[in-house]
Amino acid sequence: MTSASSARQSFIRFDILTLFPELFHSYLGQGHLKRAIERGLVDIQLHNFRDYAPGKRKQVDDKPFGGGPGMLIMCQPVFDCVEAVQQQGLQPGRLLMMTPQGRRLDQTLVEELSTEPRLLLLCGRYEGFDDRIRQGLKPLEVSVGDFICNGGEVPAMLIVDTVIRLIPGVLHDETSSRYDSFSHAGLLEHPQFTRPREFRGMSVPEVLINGNHKDIEIWQQQQSLQRTAERRSDLLPDSPEPKHKNTQTKT
Repeated sequence: MTSASSARQSFIRFDILTLFPELFHSYLGQGHLKRAIERGLVDIQLHNFRDYAPGKRKQVDDKPFGGGPGMLIMCQPVFDCVEAVQQQGLQPGRLLMMTPQGRRLDQTLVEELSTEPRLLLLCGRYEGFDDRIRQGLKPLEVSVGDFICNGGEVPAMLIVDTVIRLIPGVLHDETSSRYDSFSHAGLLEHPQFTRPREFRGMSVPEVLINGNHKDIEIWQQQQSLQRTAERRSDLLPDSPEPKHKNTQTKT
């Protein structure tokens, strides 16, 4: 087990700061996440930047200085929202900003985040945030890939989904997450099969049927290495290929 794994929290709180909290309502009522919330393993609170905007219009965005397309989310509603939310808990939590220019989300980062008792997730919209939000609040900037989403809400869901799998008690089988791709020795997961043994001319490998657990373990390790070499050779030890690319796309 890694040091991050040994320090995982038994409970985690997520505060999601967004202009569209309603996007999360269905998501929070499904699957493992719903059960984890009901069992008190996970707490998710939704906060709307617009609630912290002044005036009757509750304006949260404006045109960028220097020109350009679209609108930017303004500083004041975000700063006020973050500072108010941080005061709601016993500790302010770790602040994350969803942006394609951030650190790439991978299993190493997921393990790191799973040691935090509280995470605040900043979800941008339009053309992104006024850069002074990044400068002043100093969030950990996180990218879920080299592509652009309409907003930070779906990336925030990905962070929640990946982190809660590592909270003890969320999954039915506690060993399940240890053998996921990227978790077990940093390699891709071996292929898996279930009934029936034969389907449209395709058979389950005999080694998985014979009941010899040592042979099965060796086969799984070999398959994991082979699949990684074929699909993600950059993950293999001493690979000359970079494991991540820096994203340089707009927020």
